[in-house]
Amino acid sequence: MTGQRHDIAIAGAGLAGSLIALALRRARPDLSVLLLEAADEPGQGETWHWLAHQLPDGADLLLSTLRKTSWDSGYEVRFAGLTRRLPGTCHILTPHDLGAALRRELDARAIRCHARVAALEAGAVMLDSGERIAARTVIDCRGFAGGEALSGAWHHTLARHLRLPAPHGLPGPVTIDASLEQGGSLRFLSVLPLGVDELLIADHALLPTARPDRRLASRRIDAYSASRGWLDAALLGHEAGCRPVVAAGDFAAWQSSLAMPGVVLAGSRAGLFNPLTGQSIAAAAAIALRIAAEAELPGEQLAALIAGEARRHWTATAPGRRLAGLLLGSGAGLTALERLYAQDEALIRRFDCAALTRADRLRLACPAPGRGGRLRLATGAPLGDSAG
Repeated sequence: MTGQRHDIAIAGAGLAGSLIALALRRARPDLSVLLLEAADEPGQGETWHWLAHQLPDGADLLLSTLRKTSWDSGYEVRFAGLTRRLPGTCHILTPHDLGAALRRELDARAIRCHARVAALEAGAVMLDSGERIAARTVIDCRGFAGGEALSGAWHHTLARHLRLPAPHGLPGPVTIDASLEQGGSLRFLSVLPLGVDELLIADHALLPTARPDRRLASRRIDAYSASRGWLDAALLGHEAGCRPVVAAGDFAAWQSSLAMPGVVLAGSRAGLFNPLTGQSIAAAAAIALRIAAEAELPGEQLAALIAGEARRHWTATAPGRRLAGLLLGSGAGLTALERLYAQDEALIRRFDCAALTRADRLRLACPAPGRGGRLRLATGAPLGDSAG
């Protein structure tokens, strides 16, 4: 035991845990907060990107001190039958910059790396080393935990951070590029510009297994880079990840299977993510702000409060699960996604914000003339195979 009792201990310094720690530091600097991370550095994960209109009130201020790459000229999507630039400010945050913000804003004693969590309970975190860390409130942000109650697929990514010998010339991010031959598979690429001559090129694949084919992903990045003339680039780094794509499930059963009395679940551990992408900085920021505002609540009450937020999030993101189900069941590649991006800008914006109207949902359910018939829904496979 450390001999010190903290006000709040956060297990997991990924996006959700990091934003909670930052929100608490700014709103309640009087509290003793400890951020625990098993890896070498806090803030690790895959590079995050989001549109400004997706953020809840107050999130801009929370994220204002983080070093980000921002593009005001909108973003582009590319499909076999549709290429479109959509308006909006797109922000990009790398794990390195999130980690740097944590090191800059938090007291050095508030971050502990190489701290592998063995167990959590109300009032304490137990590490693999046998150390017991006492805390009034314990928050579990250790990432998604699979379970038979949810079904879908796994969203695999492999990305390269490149510096080109000349400016890339892109006006903004390309969030979906399915122009490379897909063969009917659920694959696409994305390009996030991190500077005038720096790019993060990622291959994305929706697969039924948590084990990806990284050689294929690497060959696709090679082919895509060559097709764009991005040759002789310097490799600055790489990323790889695996996130859940949820098409259906019994959320109450899944939530109950993970619940620990008096322990707050947040981030992906609580189901607070976009069911199609497996990420959501908007949800992470909203929950961070809510926890900071209610930091005096006992652990049991705060756990119940955030569990309620997770249930509301599950309801609000039903259209995302339906779209995931259409992708998995249609056998028509990314047709369902292409249909979404053929809609008017206002509808796409509402979809981004999980705020579709009943009319929007009916419109998405009925294909436009010339865009094929109805697509089949599928639930995918149980997500009990952990992505690790």
